[in-house]
This record gives sequence, structure tokens and C-alpha cells, in this order.
Amino acid sequence: MVKTIIMVVYVIICIALTIIVLSQEGKSASLTSSITGGNYDNSYWGKNKGSSKDAVLRKITTVLGILFIIIALLLDSKLF
Repeated sequence: MVKTIIMVVYVIICIALTIIVLSQEGKSASLTSSITGGNYDNSYWGKNKGSSKDAVLRKITTVLGILFIIIALLLDSKLF
């Protein structure tokens, strides 16, 4: 019973992790900034990286990744 609950939580984490990773933007410079010569780090959004959408997604990805590894190790162990 407990193993089934942990397995369901594990599947939910896997799906959430996949969706969040796919919704993040890449690190490459955009075409617009390369044409206009805009520097992201000197803009308002570049200075407020900690509270941006990308920063929140990065933090959620880290937490879900850690939970993914912990639950995978837990399911692999002989405890259940």
C-alpha cells in the first residue's frame, strides 16, 4: 500500500519535472538582442534575475529533481 502511494507520487513528480523543464527558456541569446545589440544583464530583467519567472522555474526544477532522486532511491531499496 505504501509503495503504491510512493509510486503515484513519483509518477506525478516525473510528469511535473518534464513539464517544467520543457517550459524553461534556453540559455542562448535571442535573435532580437543579437540584432539590436541589447545586453540582457544590463536591463531591468537582467538585474532582477532572482525574482523572475525563469528563476522560480529553476528553483522548482531543483526541488523536483532532488525529490526525484530521493524517491527513486527509496523505491529501489528493499524497505518496501
